[in-house]
Amino acid sequence: MNYRHEYHAGNAADVLKHVVLLLLLRRLQQKPAPLTYIETHAGRGRYELRHEAAQKTGEFLRGIARLWDRRGAAELPPALADYLAVVASLNPGDELAVYPGSPRLARAALRPDDRMIVCELHPAEAAALRDEFRGDPQVAVHKRDGYEALSALLPPTPRRGLVLIDPPYERPDEFAAALAGLQLGARKWPQACYALWYPIKGVASSLLHAATLRAGLREVLCVELRTRDDRDPAVMSGSGLLLVDPPWQIDQAIGEVMPTLARLLQDDPDTPASARVEWLVGPR
Repeated sequence: MNYRHEYHAGNAADVLKHVVLLLLLRRLQQKPAPLTYIETHAGRGRYELRHEAAQKTGEFLRGIARLWDRRGAAELPPALADYLAVVASLNPGDELAVYPGSPRLARAALRPDDRMIVCELHPAEAAALRDEFRGDPQVAVHKRDGYEALSALLPPTPRRGLVLIDPPYERPDEFAAALAGLQLGARKWPQACYALWYPIKGVASSLLHAATLRAGLREVLCVELRTRDDRDPAVMSGSGLLLVDPPWQIDQAIGEVMPTLARLLQDDPDTPASARVEWLVGPR
């Protein structure tokens, strides 16, 4: 309950997560049938980068700020240009002042018949989320535990969709809880695609991969971006997402973006960033 994403908004992990999130939504929308987007740990809709919290850590300077001046560049992959266009829509003019949280980014991509359900337990963040989408008929905001919501809200209508599980990883058992949530969702709403975000720190991500293989999930794609070396197990060296039952050829679409992200988001000049797009459980 203590985690506040305003200190980390727009960092390299956010950039990776949101580029992949937008790609998933665009791919799912290639079919005309409406979809439902669900987020378990939503935070707030937008973050002020001039706020004291963002300025204190400066993490956005090593994330979205490195891409901001390249918006409109001809050499950018289309998916990255699409992501930057959504960020720019909240920032009239040339100054990067606001960064969209996942709910605002997803809402920008929804079609008129699509629906969004977002959950947040932190009182202040939930209140900000309600204010962000007040009066929006396509968005339902729930102040509730995201894992409990997976049990209570699935399957939704429309029956196609995407679930983002994006916890803060403050709990000692968060990796296990996130994987359990992923398994629960896949059982209750097998028509959906699932995206589980996780930090890369120490051996926890490797243990998550091993547990995922034992879980019997189908079609699991691993996407990782490491922006610094991993010599210090107490410091994040990068982040990743596990995509369960993702849209067709999404591995190719993500693979086209990753070299550019690795080049622009490298955090250690002596250690090149590395990208990974690999099937843990291959498509049938």
